[in-house]
Order: sequence, then structure tokens, then C-alpha cells
Amino acid sequence: MTSSPSAPAPARLLARLGGPAVFTVLLLTAVLVLPLVMQPFRLNLLAQYLCYAIVAVGIALAWGRGGMLTLGHGVYFGLGGYAMAMHLTLANSAADPLDPGALPQFMSWSGLTELPLFWRPFADPVFALAAAVLVPGAVAALLGWAVFRQRVRGAYFAILNQALAAAFVILLIGRQHLTGGSNGLTDFPVFAGIDLYRPEAQQGLYVLTVLALAGVYLLFRQVARSRYGALLIAVRDGEDRVRFLGYDPTWIKTVTYTLSAMAAGVGGALFVPVMGIISPSLLGVVPSLMLVLAVAIGGRYSLAGAAAGAVLVNAAQTTFSEAFAGGWLYLQGALFVLVIALAPGGLAGIARAAAERLRARWPAAPSPAPAAPASPTSPATEGTR
Repeated sequence: MTSSPSAPAPARLLARLGGPAVFTVLLLTAVLVLPLVMQPFRLNLLAQYLCYAIVAVGIALAWGRGGMLTLGHGVYFGLGGYAMAMHLTLANSAADPLDPGALPQFMSWSGLTELPLFWRPFADPVFALAAAVLVPGAVAALLGWAVFRQRVRGAYFAILNQALAAAFVILLIGRQHLTGGSNGLTDFPVFAGIDLYRPEAQQGLYVLTVLALAGVYLLFRQVARSRYGALLIAVRDGEDRVRFLGYDPTWIKTVTYTLSAMAAGVGGALFVPVMGIISPSLLGVVPSLMLVLAVAIGGRYSLAGAAAGAVLVNAAQTTFSEAFAGGWLYLQGALFVLVIALAPGGLAGIARAAAERLRARWPAAPSPAPAAPASPTSPATEGTR
């Protein structure tokens, strides 16, 4: 019996253990090592980048796996952020020793005499956390179902997302007495009785952000590798064929779009206590395009690549803008053009190609020689005749 040549043993081991091992090392390094070696200011910046990375993982699922170019994810990031900011604003007002329970200052300046009705449930932190995830998901589910059932896709879907982001910013600015207007909401010293300005609290927020990113990544990775993930890719590559086979692409795309929006809400909810502010300038068309740009640079077909792209692009923006603020936008545009032209798969595609070349260089394991069949006249058979 002959044995077929198998893949090299080191290559098989690398393929089986490489991903989980790298993930574990990165997670332990981020949680245990970086808080000890980084300055508090830089650690806070890294936490901000990781909030954007959570959004980027959701965009990679919707765009890379589902083919939905989402140019308006700033809306869902903002919904999650404002839900958390509303609670922190009310908590700050309740903790005021001079006038506990007073209205937020921007409401008093706008002439309001009592707290608006839809603000009141956000005094409960559990409600605020649930709203930060469920409200973006509900908005995305309604929009996705209404749009995808009309078979709107491609550039039309991207333009619709941009229009939604622009309308959302106009709504926030125009309702200054309810949302703080163009200034947004800021000054969040307390959450659940914890002083957020303490270094220990900032480290705790950083660790919480790392764990949230890891959880979202593992969840979406499981979704992408499931049977549903394969069906999602089929919808991306041939929606009409999937519909012909009896599946409804409307619900397949709506579920993915909803999950992506919920991830953006999680990123926005974490961004508010980390950054200490939420404003319309962080949520419009340009910030949404920046998120998509980061995903494209990192690799839209890879969840890990999208997260890494968000961290690298934002870190590069901080680093280069400190050196020459006026030239960063040109550098960023050139980087985007180079990646799209030379590496459509992003940095993750480059890393994948390098890994395949490395595995191909492993020496192949020698195949065992086939056993020769016994001859009828061999000594082993002569004695049995």
C-alpha cells in the first residue's frame, strides 16, 4: 500500500498553532506588558486606537466578507458614544456637590428647565451600556432590511451610507439643547462611582478595551469561519446565484450589517470614557472614510489585518502630525494609493504571501517507500506450500 506525500511537518504545525499562538502572545503582551512600559499618555492613545480597531473589525466583516462598502460607520460609532456620554453627563451632574441632580450645563444655557424624557433612562448605567450596543444594531437592521430588499448594493449603498452620516451630523448640531451641538458632550469624571481621571482607572479602561477587541475579533472570526460565513462570501461573489439556489440575501446581508454596526457601537461606548469627549466632528463622512481607509490598508479580507490597520494608521497619524501637521494628509493619501495599486489585499495580504513563501521553503518530509509484494517463490511462501 502506497502513502500519498503529505505536507511538511513544520508547515503543518505552523498552520495549526501559528494563529492561536500569535493571538495569545499579543493579548498577554497588551494586557500585562504594555501598561508597565508605556507612559500613561501613550497608553491612553493606544486605547483610543483600539476603539477604532473594534470598528475596523466590524467593517472588515461587512466589506471584506459581505461586499458591503460601509462609508457611514461613524453613525453607529456615534450612537454608541452618545449613549455612553449621556449617562456620564448625568452621573457628573448627580455627583455635583453644589447642586446635585442639576441639569447639564448646555441644557441650562439653552433654556431648558427639566431633563428631556428620552434622557432619563440613561441615568442607569446598565441601560446606557445596552443602548450603546442595541441602538446601533436596531438602526442598522432597519436600514439594511429596507435597502437590501430593494437590491441596493455597490456604489449606491456606499453613497447612501455617506448621506446617512452627513444627516446624522446635521441632526446633532441642529439639536444643541439636546445633544450639545457642535461642541458635543465632554467632562466625564465619574462612572459607576469610579474616578476616571485616576491612572488606575485609565489602565483599567485600556485593559477593558483590549478585552473587548479580543472578544469582538473571536466572535466575528467564528462567524466568518462558520457555514453562515461561507454563505456570506457566496452572496458577495454572486448574489443572484445565491438567490437562485433558494437563499434570501436580504437577511444574510442585514445580519452582517447589524453585527458590524453593533461592533461600532461598542467601540464608540469605550471611546467616550477613554477620550473624554464625543462630538459631531468625530462622526461625520470624513471620519467614516478614515475608518474604511484604515481597513483597506490593513486588509479588508482579514479581521486581524483590519484591526492592525486601524492601529497603525492612527498611530502614524499621531506620529507624523506631531512632526509636520500639514503634510500628513498628503502622506496618508499616497499610502492609500500605493496599497490599492500594489497590494489590494493590504498589509495582511503581504503578510499572507510572505508566510506562504516561508512554508514553501520547508524541506518536504520523505515519503515512506512502498512495500514490495511477496513473490510466490520467495522463502516466506515456499514453506507453506
